[in-house]
Amino acid sequence: MSDYEFYYWSVPFRGQFVRAVLAYAGKTWIEGGDDAIARLMEGPVRQMPVPFMGPPLLIDKKANFAIAEMPAIVLYLGETLDLMPATPALRALTMKVVNDANDVIDDITLDGGREMWTRERWRAFVPRLEKWMALWEETGHRHGLTPDSGFLLGGKVPGIADVVTATLWSTMADRFHEIAAILEETAPMTAALTRRIADLPPLAELAAKARKDYGDAYCGGQIEASLRKVLGASP
Repeated sequence: MSDYEFYYWSVPFRGQFVRAVLAYAGKTWIEGGDDAIARLMEGPVRQMPVPFMGPPLLIDKKANFAIAEMPAIVLYLGETLDLMPATPALRALTMKVVNDANDVIDDITLDGGREMWTRERWRAFVPRLEKWMALWEETGHRHGLTPDSGFLLGGKVPGIADVVTATLWSTMADRFHEIAAILEETAPMTAALTRRIADLPPLAELAAKARKDYGDAYCGGQIEASLRKVLGASP
């Protein structure tokens, strides 16, 4: 019997952060699927497991608790699975990293497809993407990260911040080689950390499952098509 029910579209994107935390913690879950998500979203608010506008949505079956919004889900899992740092300062920094990751994927999809990518728009965006990467690099530097060892916020074992970091950059870089090259040039320690964490067996297995289930899909729809067009990535 699974520990959780999880609702997210049949792509990695925002839902992959939740899947990664669950996998890293050794938890099991079942996915409701696209049709079930659509039914929940279209149904009466009073019948929703938790009032929500769109996935991800997680139901903790043992606790009989439902929560939506990626950062809130990750916070809940971090607290209930004892994956958060011990100090208030590091817990706050962890959630900053989670929210930064959420902002990056909003940026990379132009706020969920509010506009479509053009080559000119992408060129104008690259400095902002490099700044995002530099934020990760400096955060790691301040907590003892090196190209060969360490974690984003220090400590002796990977934490939520590391799992989220690896999920953000590996999922994106694996699908868009131009972004991978920018990451290696702009934030080499972050790139190395991403590889180390992504190579952990639970996360490597999750990434392989995502490839099997979703192929090369990242976020889906017209916005992904426009991103692939400007980056020359195959569908």
